[in-house]
Amino acid sequence: MKAPGTTTGTPPTRRRQTLLVAVAVLAAAFNLRPALSSIGPLLTGIIGETGLSAAGAAVLTTLPVLCLGLGAGLGPWIMRRIGPDAGVLAGLGAVALGLGLRAPGSLAPLFAGCALAGLGIGLANVLLPVMVKRDYPASAGRMTGLYTMTLCLGAAAGTGLSVPLREALGGWGPALAVWCLPALAAMPVWLLLARRSTGAAAGAKASVKPVRLRRDPLAWQVTGFMGLQSSLAYIMFGWLPAVLEARGLNPLEAGFTASVMILGQAPGALVIATLAARGRDQRGWIVAVLAVIVATFLLAAFGPDITLIPASIVLGLALGGVFGLGLTVIVLRAPEAITAGSLSAMAQGIGYSLAALGPLGFGLAHEASGGWILPAGLFVTIATLALACGLGAGRARHVGPRS
Repeated sequence: MKAPGTTTGTPPTRRRQTLLVAVAVLAAAFNLRPALSSIGPLLTGIIGETGLSAAGAAVLTTLPVLCLGLGAGLGPWIMRRIGPDAGVLAGLGAVALGLGLRAPGSLAPLFAGCALAGLGIGLANVLLPVMVKRDYPASAGRMTGLYTMTLCLGAAAGTGLSVPLREALGGWGPALAVWCLPALAAMPVWLLLARRSTGAAAGAKASVKPVRLRRDPLAWQVTGFMGLQSSLAYIMFGWLPAVLEARGLNPLEAGFTASVMILGQAPGALVIATLAARGRDQRGWIVAVLAVIVATFLLAAFGPDITLIPASIVLGLALGGVFGLGLTVIVLRAPEAITAGSLSAMAQGIGYSLAALGPLGFGLAHEASGGWILPAGLFVTIATLALACGLGAGRARHVGPRS
């Protein structure tokens, strides 16, 4: 019996099915970051209108990332129960509902909506690499780059459009809730995929057994790298606008500059993931990209004004590249799709829980010091730890019994 989603039939039919999966993956990817990136540009206004403390803001930027880890942990169970196609559909449904909950513009639905959206994103996050390994085994690097690029475009849209949407819609609640619309638009194609795979693969789903990787050192290195590099990005999503406002930019300028940074992630993710996947070893890419991230962040935060936009662009390219590398090593370190699912669940479930500490620690460091020097030191420390894990994760080996 074919595995879930395996294409069958004539070459034209297979091509149509492959194209359908590609469209679905990219549509889902666009919705995996606006829930996170739309908060940062509006954070100062939310604090001013609600009286939210700096510690509360740190929790707000951390909560959805923590829920990403919890949602990712559900991935293997969901995949066994209903398959990856229906699992992504369920994740998108949770994202759409969570984003819609933020419409009232008060703290309780804001926190609840961010948590629910984070759970849905985590579930979809962990299942998409499975589908890439399953449906694009010969071009996993290119497909990973494409969906990472689309994910970064969604993140940039969330950052760049949040302030204009607040002005157009009359408040930060509707501006945050409007991002449920792209999630709703992506759901029909996933419903089609879920219906396609249900009847053909019911028996195959039940036979899928997760690969146990908790005693595999390479799996832990991949997990550490995924979590720590993600922490750098989530710090930028949640706090870069505030850092830029401290430099004297107004909220619109800070949101625009942060969106330039995030938009730069799209080509960085596509190019670096595609090129790195061509080689058996990705350690050189990991070292170079993390070094660029540290240098350009320090320039954006503390450098001369003339360097702000160039540094933000290059920072975005590097952040997109390192995220693409994180997903690429998950795919390349797994010998086949089932192991990819187990490694993805471990790397993203535990990794995103680890990543959640980044924006929380960054915010608490700012509250404790009243400035940005101590938070910047934390950022550099996280990048150094990511490098240590990446030197192991980038090696040309496989996790599991075939290592």
